[in-house]
Amino acid sequence: MTFQHFLRHRPCAWLRTAFGLLLLGLLPLAHALTPQEAMAISSGDTDARIAALHQAVQHPDPQLAAFLADLLNNAVQIDGSMVQVQQGDGWIDLATGKAVTPSANAQGVINNNYVRKELQSARAALDLFAGDRAQRLRAVRQLQDDPTSVDRTLVEQALKTEKDPEILERLQLLHAAILLTSANAADRLAAAKDLAASNYPAVRSLLLSRLDKNGGRFVETDPAVRAQIEKSLGAINERLAWGERLGTLFSGISLGSILLLAALGLAVTYGLMGVINMAQGEFIMLGAYATYVMQGLFERYAPGAAQYALVAAVPFSFLVAGAIGMLVERAIIRRLYGRPLETLLATWGISLVLIQAVRSLFGPQNVQVDNPPWMSGGLHVMANLILPYNRMVVIAFTVLVLLAMWLLIARTRLGLFVRAVTQNRAMASCVGVRTPRVDMLAFGLGAGIAGLAGCALSQIGNVGPEMGQGYIVDCFMVVVLGGVGQLTGTVAAALGLGVVNTLLEGVAGAVLAKIAVLVAIILFIQKRPQGMFALKGRSVEG
Repeated sequence: MTFQHFLRHRPCAWLRTAFGLLLLGLLPLAHALTPQEAMAISSGDTDARIAALHQAVQHPDPQLAAFLADLLNNAVQIDGSMVQVQQGDGWIDLATGKAVTPSANAQGVINNNYVRKELQSARAALDLFAGDRAQRLRAVRQLQDDPTSVDRTLVEQALKTEKDPEILERLQLLHAAILLTSANAADRLAAAKDLAASNYPAVRSLLLSRLDKNGGRFVETDPAVRAQIEKSLGAINERLAWGERLGTLFSGISLGSILLLAALGLAVTYGLMGVINMAQGEFIMLGAYATYVMQGLFERYAPGAAQYALVAAVPFSFLVAGAIGMLVERAIIRRLYGRPLETLLATWGISLVLIQAVRSLFGPQNVQVDNPPWMSGGLHVMANLILPYNRMVVIAFTVLVLLAMWLLIARTRLGLFVRAVTQNRAMASCVGVRTPRVDMLAFGLGAGIAGLAGCALSQIGNVGPEMGQGYIVDCFMVVVLGGVGQLTGTVAAALGLGVVNTLLEGVAGAVLAKIAVLVAIILFIQKRPQGMFALKGRSVEG
């Protein structure tokens, strides 16, 4: 691929890159990637290839960037003294840009892991001079993960011209990390001081490596530099510790929001109605499968709007789970009010029926529910703290559902009737409240909220026929600990259990953490049977 060939086939890319590099004074007009340089980078022993690569990147060249991309894509081969690059279904001679027919002796360039790593670093280093800010930021982030493989001259050149504050700060830290291995003790001391401002784990590892011993002697031979490194490490460790603390807190809140979303429905059916609903987890599962069905409908009938499938699945999952819940209440639960043991056994049987029905319709294997594009990725808060968008959306969704439920219970006619029946069923019936209808709607509300929980959980976990079984015990723990019939207690208990469970998992592991939480709840209930927030519950008459 000659310079003229590159110019002819990629004019826009060339003009953007060349103009930027010419402005930076980084692209000598007389220099371009030569066949000899390409051959040296592509063939020979590993050390020779790396040396040739480092020599070539001293002169940033768009043709070099394209050639390195071809090497990384395994699109380069050696045919005698000719370097050939794949183009479409054929090959071209890099020196002339003309199409060639490879001989039987042509061999593809093989890159071992070390060479590939150096090629990726060099490719990223060339991106430091790209016109696109996002490309430069991505490049410097990649180089920060392994500063020892970065060419110092390129970083210094980029420092002279970079104007973006965030990228400039990252380049300065990257440059300091490179200077840490300098032969000059003064450079290493200055670099160690500058790196105290870093909060990247890779920089921390680099500083620690300078404190290692080799043959009984420190890698860093200068005592003053070692002292500064230890001081810088202390500052970095403190910042990284804050990232870990914030990450643990976010994980706890995320887990708590999931528990809260799953327990809100149970707070209605058990907390307000007094029904021990062992099928609550299956209503969660129904909401998740409703989301899966809606995704399939969009993919089949509106593929261009597939990213909005989750939005449409929210009301759909509520209606599906709520409708089945009202049907169950009208057909079975209504006949068992006042008999908790029979209600428990009946709802357990319902859960088995629902599991088997879903197995028959969708199969026993888990189904795939994809995140929409706007929920993929995460927010980069700190070097060791990335907040996933799907978790953040679930937390926000939980807050909205909680607010909507509070408004429904506190500010609507249905909520008034539910509170009246909860406090005094006989008196509510005497003043004209149709208590059986309120029971059905309240049970449907609880099942519908569980469906919303399933819709949210489909974005962060597996969707299968038995997915609800893992939440039923935790839901009951949240409702009982918070106080039966008290939404404020449900919120406090869910978030508290989420944070505590996350903290204990980091110390004792998942199983012991679950056991410890369960024992603590049992002891708490022994002392305070009404839960964290006391509220007079409803005793359902037969």
